[in-house]
Amino acid sequence: MADLRQVLSQGRKRIGLLVGAGAPLSIKVDAGGKLNSAGQPLIPDVEALTAKVLAALKGTEQTAATAIHTGLGTKANVEALLSKVRLLEQALGTTQVHGLDSQGYRDLGKAICKEIGTLVGPKLPAERNAYNELVAWISGTVRSHAVEVFTSNYDLLFEEAFERARAPYFDGFSGGSSPFFDPVTVAGDDLPPRWSRLWKLHGSLGWSLEGGAVVRSGAREATQLVYPDYLKYDLTQKQPYASLFERLKTFLLTPDTLLLTTGFSFRDAHVCAVLDETLAMNANTAVLAFQYGDLDKEEGACRLAYDRPNLSVYAADGAIINSVPGRWQPGELAKNWGEIRASFWDRRKPDRTAEFLLGDFVQFARFCALAQASDLTRSAKDEPQQADAPEAEPAH
Repeated sequence: MADLRQVLSQGRKRIGLLVGAGAPLSIKVDAGGKLNSAGQPLIPDVEALTAKVLAALKGTEQTAATAIHTGLGTKANVEALLSKVRLLEQALGTTQVHGLDSQGYRDLGKAICKEIGTLVGPKLPAERNAYNELVAWISGTVRSHAVEVFTSNYDLLFEEAFERARAPYFDGFSGGSSPFFDPVTVAGDDLPPRWSRLWKLHGSLGWSLEGGAVVRSGAREATQLVYPDYLKYDLTQKQPYASLFERLKTFLLTPDTLLLTTGFSFRDAHVCAVLDETLAMNANTAVLAFQYGDLDKEEGACRLAYDRPNLSVYAADGAIINSVPGRWQPGELAKNWGEIRASFWDRRKPDRTAEFLLGDFVQFARFCALAQASDLTRSAKDEPQQADAPEAEPAH
């Protein structure tokens, strides 16, 4: 962790972030949208999102969507539901399934996207939060290479955080009146390093189709492209998704690259396929996966870490490093390590034992922000309950 803190502070290494749905989930707000640790997640997780979308539908659309969801199994989520809906839209014509024909499923797909847009559309809280702290770290030093943020989220929280900080970023779109997606610029590195890169792998609120081209309106009600088209692997043949996934692949194939993942569950088959392929091809790339749960609950990340030793998993109670699993074993506190240790090792709640903290997006963002601090002195009330440092102890 001390080595990582040094890397994050220097600005010389090529660094990327892969951010999943766990990021906004970790930010709690009250009914008025203000930060409140006892409140509700800013954006619900995919299970809650699925339930809310189904509940918001009406009449025959709700009946059809519920039937499809039930048929997909208990682990099906709104993404799988929307994929099925769009397949039926393409296949049915005038034939009806669950009371809807092709046009009915087209309308159902639009209704689902509209509801997704409502649920993932909240604005960033006015108070300083984890997104602000992460952008402060990104823009807070002179860099040899731009930080590249890859996210599967549809929300506009990163855009808002960059703009509040007046930190320039490029998301693949060029222009003023109706910014258009430019795959040529996405593939290149023509912009200066102070321009961060923001790649929305699954599309975004505010993207729409005009005259066969993808444009960015910025309006939250624009939900046409909040999710890739009906088949994930077909989407890679279409813009803008082809360019964005190719950018992820190019980034990971670049020598001496570090990718940090946060809030990402490793359940996305296509992203995991790109990670698996590129890590096998480029042994000089390292991926550090910071996971919120215990090691035995992070199956997707662990499966990939066993196959690819250049991917390490850091979970709450243990890690997989160089394909070797182990539990965190508290060791002797090294000189001047107390404050550094407290930034990644502490109790999450008073009734829990100390554990690794950086699987929580809020804690991860704070760790990055503190990387540039010369003094980490904490007040007495902020002192860790247990001053134990984690080390990976092989299970065998």
